[in-house]
Amino acid sequence: MKRRDFLKKASLAAAGSIVAPYILPSGRLFAGNNVQAAQHVVLVMFAGGVRHQEAALQGYLQLGQGIKISSLNTAANAGNIMPSLFNGAAPNGSLTPIVYGTGSTGATPISPVISGATSIQSLGTTFKEVRCLTAGHYQGWTSLLQGNSAATQGLKQKPIYPTIFEYVRREMGVPATKVWFCGNGIGASLPLLNYSEHPNYGAKYGANFFAPLITFGAQGQAWYEDAKAYDPTTELNPMYAMKSFLDKNFSNIGKPLPDLMNTAAEKYDIHNFMKLMFTKTHNNSVACPPGASNGDARNIGYCAELMSYFKPTLTVVNLSAVDGCHQNYTGYLQSLHQADHSVGWLWNYIQTQIPEMMNNTVMIVAPECGRDLYPNPIKDNNNYFSYDHSDANSLRTFTSIIGGNTPPNVVKGDPSNPIGLNGNVVPTIAEVLGIKSQVTSAGFLAQGVQSFYDLLP
Repeated sequence: MKRRDFLKKASLAAAGSIVAPYILPSGRLFAGNNVQAAQHVVLVMFAGGVRHQEAALQGYLQLGQGIKISSLNTAANAGNIMPSLFNGAAPNGSLTPIVYGTGSTGATPISPVISGATSIQSLGTTFKEVRCLTAGHYQGWTSLLQGNSAATQGLKQKPIYPTIFEYVRREMGVPATKVWFCGNGIGASLPLLNYSEHPNYGAKYGANFFAPLITFGAQGQAWYEDAKAYDPTTELNPMYAMKSFLDKNFSNIGKPLPDLMNTAAEKYDIHNFMKLMFTKTHNNSVACPPGASNGDARNIGYCAELMSYFKPTLTVVNLSAVDGCHQNYTGYLQSLHQADHSVGWLWNYIQTQIPEMMNNTVMIVAPECGRDLYPNPIKDNNNYFSYDHSDANSLRTFTSIIGGNTPPNVVKGDPSNPIGLNGNVVPTIAEVLGIKSQVTSAGFLAQGVQSFYDLLP
């Protein structure tokens, strides 16, 4: 689909806290002047460092271990272990070990769940050879959320440039209940990314940060679920215990939190959502991708519940289980396969279980960085070598886009012709939501960053 056709069709289509998310005041400085192609965007920050050879290149053990293990360096070992995202045949189990699935040996692949058994590639546009602005996790996250990455920006530091959360809230005037960051934990400074320290943006335009695996985990159930009022004259110990639990969630910030305002109605709405989730957690009825049971899958499930309840304008969810690739290659393959399945399930859930978002949502799937070309010396239980992320191969990644007026079955880029930067995610979201001109004119995007839709033929 040509860009002018995309815009024409778009025009026709248009005729927190970590434990308990916080609500921020809404505000709007400028009215949007672009066409809104969809009312909802979901960004999946995919998996936690995805090596290009096992993902978009579909090399499995041939490209994953063949460098070191010559018996695996045959074409018969190649195969697609991410069938929800990409087209391509799975590895041939009669010719190569199947270790990426479920079960004690990983021999059972998970069946895709997208309606019609099609892939996101066939239903949307895939940029198969994208370049990252940086090779690290934290700066990779900031690239996806800022459209820029400052060399001086490190851990325990909030973003320097405005995030997509702030752009959406400031330019669209939506409250924080419509902008969510669903983290899979509270480590690695992840809770700091829901707004920047830029003086023209900041907390008043930030997103609710929500870490469901912490909130509804053992600590959250012990210290937050009942939310009783303690008597300071007789119950100091449980009061200090709860204070310690809450403080841990903000320990990376290093200074007092800003004054966050919220209306009584918004507080009550989140209170009811939290109660509902505690009940569902106890009843084991929280939505969850079938066949996938790791932390990423459970985080995706809670994110689906959140979207079903709040119908956000922008939802960002982070996955990171594949980061185990540093020391466990087999576990990495299994986590990568589960992450792929979870993303396919999430898209299917939006289209079948959330009527308000059905056919009115764009989902973007993008890893924050890749992994090295050559392995490190660490072997796992299958004697497979592991991978870190520091070389040029770690800058290779992909981006998948589905929904709205995104053209179907379009694949852009190859190893000899990389197309796009991972920072393009920010102006792409802005274009879908009709605020692209405001975001680009703000002047904070890195050189060369542009909407992925600008790269369509």
